Amino acid sequence: MIIRLLSYSKEGAQTAEKTAEALRTAGHDCTCYALPKYCLPGTVPLCGGSVRFAEDGFKEADGRIFVCAAGIAVRAIAPFVKSKKEDPAVIVMDELGKYAVPILSGHLGGANELAEAIAEGTGAVPVLTTGTDLHGKFAVDVFAKKNHLAIESMALAKDISAAVLSGEPVGFVCDFPVKGEIPAEINFPDAPLGICISSDRSKKPFQKTLRLIPKRYAAGLGCRKDKDTAEMEAFFLKKVREAGIDVSELRVIASIDLKKEEAALLALSEKYRLPFVTFTAEKLSAVPGEFTASGFVRQVTGVDSVCERAAAAVTDGGEIIVKKQAEDGCTFALAEYKEEIDFG
Repeated sequence: MIIRLLSYSKEGAQTAEKTAEALRTAGHDCTCYALPKYCLPGTVPLCGGSVRFAEDGFKEADGRIFVCAAGIAVRAIAPFVKSKKEDPAVIVMDELGKYAVPILSGHLGGANELAEAIAEGTGAVPVLTTGTDLHGKFAVDVFAKKNHLAIESMALAKDISAAVLSGEPVGFVCDFPVKGEIPAEINFPDAPLGICISSDRSKKPFQKTLRLIPKRYAAGLGCRKDKDTAEMEAFFLKKVREAGIDVSELRVIASIDLKKEEAALLALSEKYRLPFVTFTAEKLSAVPGEFTASGFVRQVTGVDSVCERAAAAVTDGGEIIVKKQAEDGCTFALAEYKEEIDFG
């Protein structure tokens, strides 16, 4: 995760740095901000106040940690809160680092998981307030995130959580192999309310069916340098449609690292909330399989195929189901992950 931390006091700055160091050890990208007079080596001076910090963070970071009073954090983030599907993780810590309290996007945004990582790294107490966590019950949004599933209806997801917490029966149907034991609270085949994991959007096995749509595919992309953003998007959407899938079924877009700053690809990543992963030419060249080779592409990039190899690389050898499609300086390929639903 990309995480930004903000503090307002000497003790808070020390706690922020300690927390950031623990999270960096766990693989997170952390930057600390503080009032200029409290900045430690490596800390970025705060410019523009907490509201500006929150606004920038909602655009660029996966998580924000406020080391200060909860009220400051709440007022700072309030103008930018949108929905459970979009909001980043937000955590409040006291300046002494005793507690880590998720206050926004505990499940889908990963704030609860982040609080537990902070606890493991610093000894802070994670204060989780979400009902399913408190009662040790199945949480559909956590399950969906872990298994790369798109939640079709947040309203029905809330109904599922409410039913689980109140002890009402919930059903479960899945079109894919299942690993682990299905939780007892959602294992009622004849329940009127239930979860269906399927790519078939017409499938409704329950009176009220929450569909969780597997993000089964990765798009490998390439384009001419400085390709027009609108043209790239139109090409991308056309090829996704021709493949017979929806953008919601994509898990990631991938390319070569020469394109990591390509505006058209970054715009797709941001607009459709798809992680953008890039690989070196050496890494792509090492991917096993048969790909559509191009001498021109090899001359420019150092590898004979970008879009197909990138799609195969990011799915760890997944099957290429749409081979290279090229049009007006853009290329597209589609690979499928080996799907398995895990309750572990």
